[in-house]
Amino acid sequence: MARSCCVFLICLFFSLMLGHGVEASHVIYRTFQNLQATNPDNTYRTSYHFQPPKNWMNDPNGPMMYKGIYHLFYQYNPYGADWGNIVWAHSTSVDFVNWTPRAPAIFPDQPGDINGCWSGSTTILPGYKPAILYTGIDPQKSQVQNLAVPKNLSDPLLIEWVKSPYNPLMAPTNLNQINASSFRDPTTSWLGPDKTWRVIIGSKRHRRGLAILYRSKDFVHWVKAKHPLHSAKDTGMWECPDFFPVSSQGGLDTNTVGLGIKHVLKLSLDDTKHDYYTVGMYNLDKDRYVPDKGSVDNDTGLRYDYGKFYASKTFYDSAKKRRILWGWINESLPQPEYVKQGWSGIQAIPRSIWLDKSEKQLVQWPIMEIEKLRGNRVDMPSSVLKGGSMLEISSVTAAQADVEISFGEIELEKAELMDPSWTNPQLLCSRKATSVKGGLGPFGLKVLASKDLKEYTAVFFRIFKGHNKYVVLMCSDQSRSSLNHNTDKTTYGAFVEVDPTNEQLSLRSLIDHSIVESFGGGGKACITARVYPTLAIGNWAHLYAFNYGSGSVRISKLSAWSMKKALIN
Repeated sequence: MARSCCVFLICLFFSLMLGHGVEASHVIYRTFQNLQATNPDNTYRTSYHFQPPKNWMNDPNGPMMYKGIYHLFYQYNPYGADWGNIVWAHSTSVDFVNWTPRAPAIFPDQPGDINGCWSGSTTILPGYKPAILYTGIDPQKSQVQNLAVPKNLSDPLLIEWVKSPYNPLMAPTNLNQINASSFRDPTTSWLGPDKTWRVIIGSKRHRRGLAILYRSKDFVHWVKAKHPLHSAKDTGMWECPDFFPVSSQGGLDTNTVGLGIKHVLKLSLDDTKHDYYTVGMYNLDKDRYVPDKGSVDNDTGLRYDYGKFYASKTFYDSAKKRRILWGWINESLPQPEYVKQGWSGIQAIPRSIWLDKSEKQLVQWPIMEIEKLRGNRVDMPSSVLKGGSMLEISSVTAAQADVEISFGEIELEKAELMDPSWTNPQLLCSRKATSVKGGLGPFGLKVLASKDLKEYTAVFFRIFKGHNKYVVLMCSDQSRSSLNHNTDKTTYGAFVEVDPTNEQLSLRSLIDHSIVESFGGGGKACITARVYPTLAIGNWAHLYAFNYGSGSVRISKLSAWSMKKALIN
């Protein structure tokens, strides 16, 4: 009798919270060994990127704003620096720069998540009530979807969360033909004009990636739709999907639908460990999403970031009417080395994202709040950077800096011809690395560089003459980033949709000890590098502008700032 009464009260609590009626990319079980570092090494810890004091971190989960406070949840191992024992860690901030740790919001303690609390999203329900939908691993190791809500809505810090007695709300069965090992990462839900909630969950059937659609009137009882919101053949598992409306004027609330409203569907492809997105139209009547012509779902499509960046998640910041993107950056060290250093994984700097005026792609830019950490500004006068020359940017802390540079008056007549077969920008950057002299380029920045240039990470442009237009290539060359031969030194590349005949070519790089986040063309192409120099550490790091092409370029603007240390966890 007492137990029945308790269950009734919990159910009543959820009914009141919900008004009758909130992401996981890795398989982890509690039997995995805890891996702790005996002597943590902080050589490569960042100073203004989000990371916990120690141990493993991966996917950002359920970012949101509630009562003037920003919340970030993330996948975390409380017991070691390798993947395992995953809980939803929780931190809060009032300025998006400094973060305070809170108690874990969700951890395994019920049948619906006893083998892991994986990734998910938050949704703000009517009455300003946050709710979390997340993937749990049940006793049969099946992936199921669960609900949690705050215990106390008057607490702006949202310290305590209560799980629904109805969990799991969505589960794979023989009847619904869902793959029990590929059913995870619910998105932020959206409410249609028919007062019905919708959510998508990543999945696959054989090699076809799926965004499985569920509907609910009360946010508790969910019914699977007959058809997915979208699917694509030969793409494998769709992890951490994200679906939201976009505008060239700024951010839109997730519930915004209507004639002419564009939507973005983002997929984290398990096969490639990259985040891809398409821009298209959402047909609310049919509950189908159709990418625009030329916007493709596979690994040749558009990416948020062409470097290390995965399992990303956006949210709508209602206070500043913007959409914010978070993304996980993993290590480039082998497992024994990152376990030895005592921590693994960081989050990229949050980015504001909006639709480009062409309506063909997104634009991304570091949130404006990060500029509060700028200090000791250095401006260099406009000057011509001749072919084969290099200019040191001194008087800044080169290991912890923010650099903006723009190039103009480029000798376009010296551009090399673009071979039509050069369709893969990463491969092209690998073939035409920093040391390969071209007509126009490479020109850009050498960051985290040693004085003798035995180590450096180069972020640069090359310009080619294509059919009826110039083609701009942006590269992040890590081939000489470290004397440690065990690190991943992949070279990354992206094509940048800018026209150098009538606009300046800009580059911004955020440098933070072992991170180089670069934004080309005003944020039309982004590349994040994870590097581990052995010489260019701390005060021994240098920063240079360079041009190794035969044609000259003018540095029309160059500003650099030493970045202050944020208070993070």
